[in-house]
Amino acid sequence: MNNNIRLSLILFLFLSINGTAQSIYKSIPVLPFANLDSNKIIFPENPNSFQLLFKKLDKLIFHGKGQVNIVHIGGSHIQADIISHRFRTHLLNMQPGIVSGRGFIFPFSIAKTNNPWNYKTTYKGKWTAVKNVQKELKAELGLSGMAVLTSDSTAQFTVEMRKNSFPAFEFQRIKILCTGDSTGVQPVLLYNNNKYSCTEYDSINHTYIFRLPASICEFTVGFKGFSHTSQSIGITGIILESDKPGIIYHSIGVNGASLPSFLKCVNFGRDLDQLNPDLIILAIGVNDVSGLNFSSDLFENNYNELIRRIRQVQPYTTLLFSVNNDSYKKSGRNYIINEHNTAAREVFYKLAKKHYGGLWDLYEIMGGRGSMSDWEVAGLAKEDKIHFTTAGYELLGDLLFNAFWESYSDYLKAKMNVIHQNE
Repeated sequence: MNNNIRLSLILFLFLSINGTAQSIYKSIPVLPFANLDSNKIIFPENPNSFQLLFKKLDKLIFHGKGQVNIVHIGGSHIQADIISHRFRTHLLNMQPGIVSGRGFIFPFSIAKTNNPWNYKTTYKGKWTAVKNVQKELKAELGLSGMAVLTSDSTAQFTVEMRKNSFPAFEFQRIKILCTGDSTGVQPVLLYNNNKYSCTEYDSINHTYIFRLPASICEFTVGFKGFSHTSQSIGITGIILESDKPGIIYHSIGVNGASLPSFLKCVNFGRDLDQLNPDLIILAIGVNDVSGLNFSSDLFENNYNELIRRIRQVQPYTTLLFSVNNDSYKKSGRNYIINEHNTAAREVFYKLAKKHYGGLWDLYEIMGGRGSMSDWEVAGLAKEDKIHFTTAGYELLGDLLFNAFWESYSDYLKAKMNVIHQNE
């Protein structure tokens, strides 16, 4: 069969449910206060900004080859990994067999903060946590925006994927990212009552790599090399990889983090480069507008600097800007609308235009100025009028997927038309 005809048939079968792709869209409840017609990805400068990304998706979905890496960066909305996991799950449900490794994770329990639900971390020993929201950093931070440090020779931590949920993540390779000032101490992998030293040490990225003979879904990390109390080691992240074709969705979030928080992470670009992202979703900004004073120029300059650092290591990655949600600020005993979000929204449009990215206008989709109050009444937002309930976060994940799918299906339909015209 002619390759064009074969591809055309595959695309047709993938899209054709009564002539549309309605069965893939996620059901959205009726929200009279929201602007659901605005739930789409906008391209202020280049409508073909996502072409490279979509071509990689084609190769994966229709030919079962390659991996697509997505990195989603933000504050507390993303650390909880509810929006991102909802989007992740919908992407992995598009086609059977495209579940790959879990990607970038962090042992949040050691830092005594909330851990994403889809994996569990526990620990032993004495540890110190460093976060990019702190004024003074006692360690060099990377992409995660956090580090956990120990001088305790008995310290260890365990990572366990949740086995009773979709997707069930397994991995064949574990990369442990460390601070550059670790003093002769090395991580060791504990699994099935055996102890494994690293297969390879990447001295440039301070990364210990463990290659496994089979796929696993849980492990424990201990340490060797302690000989005196002044020695220590710092962990800044873990990457769980698989050789299987699929989508790897890395969620990076720190509660309370703003753009200056991530700009303090000197190894941000170094770590990002290891993920080789095809798409970066930039959802930083809610905490930037939370103070009394907000400068649009400073906000824009900070974003431009972060993107400069991204482009230094990943010049061709696709960017998707996620506009701040509507929110309120506490004023005495009352809450007042945070007017800074309107100015921030304008900056997001400028950034998407300047950097040839896509834009998901959550502010407009929610209903615009003051709409967070309506989301609270509907049980979708919390009383602080900044954060969402679990149901609200899951709805945002559904909306983001629908917007992404609409762009991708438009691309597929345009591709079918080209094929038919050339036959």
